[in-house]
Formats: sequence, C-alpha cells, structure tokens
Amino acid sequence: MPRRPSIAALRTTVVVLALTLAIPLAGCAPIGQAPTSTTGPPATTGSTQGPATASPAPTLLPGGTADDNLPLFRAVTAQVWSSDQRASGRAYIDALVAAGFDRSAMQLTEDHSTVGNPAESFQFSVRWGDAECLVGQVGPSTGDPVTAVLPQLDAGACLIGKTAPVGP
Repeated sequence: MPRRPSIAALRTTVVVLALTLAIPLAGCAPIGQAPTSTTGPPATTGSTQGPATASPAPTLLPGGTADDNLPLFRAVTAQVWSSDQRASGRAYIDALVAAGFDRSAMQLTEDHSTVGNPAESFQFSVRWGDAECLVGQVGPSTGDPVTAVLPQLDAGACLIGKTAPVGP
C-alpha cells in the first residue's frame, strides 16, 4: 500500500507552490500601469566628487503596506540566513521582533521533523493589516531565502496547518 504524505510535507508543498507562483508574478501590473520595482539605479546626490554613499538601511514603516515593509523583512531574513542560526526558526522570529515587527502577528512552521531532524525548509510570516502577509521560506531545499508578500488565508492566517509557538 503506498504511503500517504505527512501534513508537514503537504503544508511545505503548498507554501513552496504558492511562493513559486507568486514571485514570478510580483513584477506584473494591470495593463496601462508600470510595475513597481524594488531595485533600480542608485540615487544620485548631484555631486560628482567624493565617495558614493550607501543607501540607507530599510526601516519598519508601521503605516506602510506589506510591500513597503518587504525590504526590511528581506534584509532581516538575509541577515539571519548568513549567520550560524540559519536553521533556527526562532532566530528569524527574534530578529524580526528586534527589527520592530509585531510578534503577535507572526507564524512559524516547525524547523525540525517529528523525529528531530532539521527540516528541509520552514516558513515564517508576519500578518500585515487585514489582507496581506510577509512570508519567508528558508532551508537546505530552498537554496537562497525566499520572501514574498502574499494574501492572507481565511481567518487571517498566513501559513497553512499547525505552526510552532512564537512567544517569548
């Protein structure tokens, strides 16, 4: 008799699929509107002398949209990913809280399997407003971290299935 996939495997598959589909569409815009870009040429200062100044680090914009806050979410994710805590879901949550995101709006999938092995990938999210979520996915099977703004699920959740505690 064939084995049935676990709930965790199904949840991971759904989130990976959602991220895979959402990210290529991120640059799409309705006909007649130019897509917005999070990258572009560096701002000029008008001076042609002296060293170039680095662009300011992203900051939390509490009154902004999820898209406005994606650069900070992405930067925090990259910072943790480049550390020795990259396999700890709690490290992403703590770093996001330190950056100003609301812990009570966060969700995290398990970063270990039911038998204690590190997860191939795990997700974390911050619910933003009434309709959107900042979602990150990291892990050996993901390669580089993936971050995206996705619509909230029913009942205001961002991630599917059972999630790990994110409390202090």
